[in-house]
Amino acid sequence: MISNSRRLLSLTTAIVLATTAIATAAPSEELIAAAKKEGMLTTIALPHDWCGYGDVIASFKAKYPEIQVNELNPDAGSADEIEAIKANKDNKGPQAPDVIDVGLAFGPQAKKDGLLQPYKVSTWDEIPDNVKDAEGYWYGDYYGVMSFFVNKDLVTNSPKDWADLLKPEYAGQVALAGDPRASNQAILGVLAAGLSTGAKDGKEAGEAGLKYFADLNKAGNFVPVIGKAGTLAQGATPIVIAWDYNALGWAKTLNGNPPTEVVVPEKGVLAGVYVQGISAYAPHPNAAKLWMEHLYSDDGQLGWLKGFCHPIRFNAMAKANKIPKDLLDALPPPAAYEKATFPTLEDVDANKAAVTGGWDKVVGANVK
Repeated sequence: MISNSRRLLSLTTAIVLATTAIATAAPSEELIAAAKKEGMLTTIALPHDWCGYGDVIASFKAKYPEIQVNELNPDAGSADEIEAIKANKDNKGPQAPDVIDVGLAFGPQAKKDGLLQPYKVSTWDEIPDNVKDAEGYWYGDYYGVMSFFVNKDLVTNSPKDWADLLKPEYAGQVALAGDPRASNQAILGVLAAGLSTGAKDGKEAGEAGLKYFADLNKAGNFVPVIGKAGTLAQGATPIVIAWDYNALGWAKTLNGNPPTEVVVPEKGVLAGVYVQGISAYAPHPNAAKLWMEHLYSDDGQLGWLKGFCHPIRFNAMAKANKIPKDLLDALPPPAAYEKATFPTLEDVDANKAAVTGGWDKVVGANVK
């Protein structure tokens, strides 16, 4: 069951699990040498305006200039990343991803399917136990809450809650930031809508979310276009349902043209965790491990925070006073997050099955 006992209490408490003292370990010289010898790292589905990835990738390149970063399909969804591993099992060429960054539900399934290899970064103990595989096959990296990204040139009255989006004034304006049949962000957007109706567990909330979007579609308010900064600025999708860190990043990119607003809804405030993993068939396994060390270092974690994401080591770093005040001030106020809940892995799985299996039949909108 999804319960407020698993709520995100504030920016300073983050995921509520005890962590150990700040880690000081670093990648070994042997790992660095082996990664440099491989000379390449292949990533997938990492848009530069998602979670600050542009700067995170740039800092990795600056730290290890001997390693070329080959970026595949930046706009892919979690399911696409999994399929890319499957499709390139026997391919050591540039189309085979070394690493993936996927929604929580995709990590355990990828492990079960034999698509990941284990690796525990040097800061492993500071990753909360409830968002990592005990054997190191997948591990949480960052999280945020579902929000509404609004083009204020076209939307005079910003919606404050999910129920508002059903109003006639938002006809032809509301979009998801992904295809709900493949994108983790969109799949969890449906879950958040379902939670706002009072539905409880993952299956119930997923089905309620499908009904919500069916009603939104019938009302003529839903736009079957994948929403992003460009579509919002162009007016194709004046309201985009997206993670708060994406919305805040897009707002920064647009720089007031058009003016925008990021709204955390009053109900159905869903917090979502993404996870990292290394492909079992990675052509550059050492570069992949070094990439993970970079992501989970202080610099990597602060890089995500600069991109408006809450890094998974937030608790330990906050306790050690390693988080600059200006980064905290750039986020919505803590009160906006007080009602947020983290669904269990079981709830995420049940919702994913309900949404991906029922979207075409219940909603019938071909998002692309």
